[in-house]
Amino acid sequence: MDERMPQPAEDRSARGVREAVVARLQAAGVPDAEVDAELLMGHVLGLSRGGVQARLIMGGELGEADAAELAALVERRAAREPLQHITGRAPFRLLDLLVGPGVLVPRPETEVVAQLAIDALRAVPAEAPIAVDLGTGSGALALALATEVPHARVHAVELSPEAAAWARRNIDEVGADVDLVVGDLADALPELDGRVSVVVSNPPYVPAAELPHDVEVLVHDPEVALYGGDDGLDVIRALSVRAFALLHPGGTLVFEHFETQSAAIAELLRADGWRAISHHRDLTGRDRATTATR
Repeated sequence: MDERMPQPAEDRSARGVREAVVARLQAAGVPDAEVDAELLMGHVLGLSRGGVQARLIMGGELGEADAAELAALVERRAAREPLQHITGRAPFRLLDLLVGPGVLVPRPETEVVAQLAIDALRAVPAEAPIAVDLGTGSGALALALATEVPHARVHAVELSPEAAAWARRNIDEVGADVDLVVGDLADALPELDGRVSVVVSNPPYVPAAELPHDVEVLVHDPEVALYGGDDGLDVIRALSVRAFALLHPGGTLVFEHFETQSAAIAELLRADGWRAISHHRDLTGRDRATTATR
């Protein structure tokens, strides 16, 4: 049986189209089908999700071209292409970032990491404290710091040229003063050694044998941004050493990690000389971030 949503000629009322989109996405096993349906409609119509909901109340129909465009996008989402790749946008705190193939899509749990880093940076008494985002990807963490702590000087490092291109687009669009370097976080920015107040990172941390449950992540997110070796800690080991060199005494390291890695991370950080090691939970109650003091 053909499970595709009804063609535009069948029912182009806003409510009817929305119901058809929800049904198609639910049949494809897409989580949060109602949210995605309204966001896809908003993308086509140039409306926010609230604007779509208002349109549903007010009534009216979609034009034939809009309905046809929406139907094509819905089929892409039903095939489990990430919503953010379809719309080209991903929300992150106060930002609306450009994303697409070749870069990790920012996720809500990383906003917890951003808040920890922002709080640490705001607490620095210096006139222009320095912050470094190691493995910036789309630039999400670096841009959150630069826009929410505007007196700070923010640097970002990214190994992947494809991801760095997305970071550059976002930096340019936001208009933030972020210094972007394409290179390996293991030896980046030696000119800043001993001068940095906060180092933040969302490094690759998924163990090699731990395949992501989400189809969107498994198929579409770049492997270089996901996997951290057999135990998931290869990049975190390099991050610990490099951040220790970058930070001045009393500086703060903040990074995201897998929910089962806290004990192993605490052990390796202690061995590298870190103090005040603390683990922090995400909104689902799982250990998601660690902070430590140089």
